[in-house]
Amino acid sequence: MQRHQPQHDHGPSPRTLVLVRHGQSEWNRLNLFTGWRDPDLTEKGVIEARWAGRVLRDAGLTFDQAFTSKLRRAQNTLDIILDVMGQAGVPTERHEALNERDYGQLSGLNKDEAKQRFGEDMVARWRRSYDVPPPGGESLKDTAARVLPYYEEHIWPIVKAGKSVIVAAHGNSLRALIMRLEGLTGEEIIARELATAAPIVYQLDAGGGVVSRADLVTAKGGDDGMG
Repeated sequence: MQRHQPQHDHGPSPRTLVLVRHGQSEWNRLNLFTGWRDPDLTEKGVIEARWAGRVLRDAGLTFDQAFTSKLRRAQNTLDIILDVMGQAGVPTERHEALNERDYGQLSGLNKDEAKQRFGEDMVARWRRSYDVPPPGGESLKDTAARVLPYYEEHIWPIVKAGKSVIVAAHGNSLRALIMRLEGLTGEEIIARELATAAPIVYQLDAGGGVVSRADLVTAKGGDDGMG
């Protein structure tokens, strides 16, 4: 891992938004589709979260508000980060709008099991299409349809007011936010891999556009978008 200092906007209202995916979960380790299932962090995931807290602390960041999902792998990642930063008292809102993409009937299966049950081509299509959901589950487009209104109503007004906000969530709920922030297409965002517990620091302008982006941790890893 390599550390990078964020590029700060030195204007009167910095509008800082930090996005961080949860650390490795038990099902990430087992290479299972996770979705709305609720496994906890592995020991490695805890270590990753502590590292994320250290790099954010070393970057001199402080937070006015935190947001996370209703799933404990994201909640515990956030708690560890804030504790390491000495900011355990930051007000935190937990909402299912920030939950991982629901993988429906794929949940609990590994890649090989899913291919045997549904066919390799179909599984590949579900995983790599923006708007094709698995049976009983959500596409990334469906996920964005709940994440983005929540962002506009609850998160962006706080950031717009010049506050510093951290969002600890999941690969696909964060993809939805990144798509909005960076103006990406569905095809572009589906290809974006997010490493576990690797904070991304955005400085935003008054219209919500990105002034600067900094990846504080450069790391290989992640579970190829399985939750």
